Amino acid sequence: MTARVLVTGGAGYIGSHAVLALLDAGIAPVVLDDLSTGLREAVPPGVPFVQGSTGDAALLAGLFRRHRVSAVLHFAASLVVPESVARPLDYWRNNVANTLVLAQACVEAGVRRLVFSSTAAVYGSPPSPLVDEDAPCAPINPYGASKLAAERALADAAAAHGLSVVALRYFNVAGADPAGRAGQRRPGATHLIKVACEAALGKRPAVEVFGTDYPTPDGTGVRDYIHVTDLARAHVEALRHLMMGGGPLTLNCGYGRGHSVLEVLRAVERASGRPVPAHFAPRRPGDPPALIARADRAREALGWRPAFDDLDRIVASALTWEGREAATQQRQLLQA
Repeated sequence: MTARVLVTGGAGYIGSHAVLALLDAGIAPVVLDDLSTGLREAVPPGVPFVQGSTGDAALLAGLFRRHRVSAVLHFAASLVVPESVARPLDYWRNNVANTLVLAQACVEAGVRRLVFSSTAAVYGSPPSPLVDEDAPCAPINPYGASKLAAERALADAAAAHGLSVVALRYFNVAGADPAGRAGQRRPGATHLIKVACEAALGKRPAVEVFGTDYPTPDGTGVRDYIHVTDLARAHVEALRHLMMGGGPLTLNCGYGRGHSVLEVLRAVERASGRPVPAHFAPRRPGDPPALIARADRAREALGWRPAFDDLDRIVASALTWEGREAATQQRQLLQA
């Protein structure tokens, strides 16, 4: 039997794109997802799928043995900042406790390679919006705090048990597979570019813009948006680094340029040729004014070369995906 790479959360947005990146690279994946937010149809045909939790030690032991798992890409997590503020215990349970169970399963099964899905939220609200990996970590919401705790637990496991970990700190992920094989499928998703595309297509009444009084050029929050396909390929490069004997790394994944909320809305209007209605609301708790990656280390350490480093290309891929989803839903309604 072929040894496989376990992709936890592989039925979710980023995880499903990582599965495609593995397949494109000739690497065999197996997906574990509890489908609390992921969708079964996001897993490509022919890829083994197991429904369950990363907190289920017995399930993990059997899965590692049955599929001869050689490495793990760990995406399974809770990741909505406002929700983390309202439900912190759920975030600590899923993002930290379940990660500990997964790490223990790796140690017991002799799996020594793990790529961890982390976040720029570990930096909190830094004094400078442009941050590198040496910037102080001071998360301002439970989501960021839980991810930082998981990073530190995995680093301790690496030191004690020989587990090699690459932690990738994502900035704002957006877009869809350029070939149309995957996209953001989750109903009610909160990603700005998806929400704006849905508003442009009439699938939502408007975009809520949270905060217009930030110390930024137009008063709205500024973020570094990275195309999901570039991010998925970064995971494959991180996996290759570990397979070639490379040691632990913590790396930012972004492009090094920020765009405000209003700039994103204008990009969606350019791509769609339609206005994007917006409602302006107060700041949300836990949102920093600006956060932009200094991501030179990922390029140097992994040889990672982004292919979609352009806001208009990111938006165009997301809009194309949303249009296809809308057309599919319309056909299903007509056939019902």
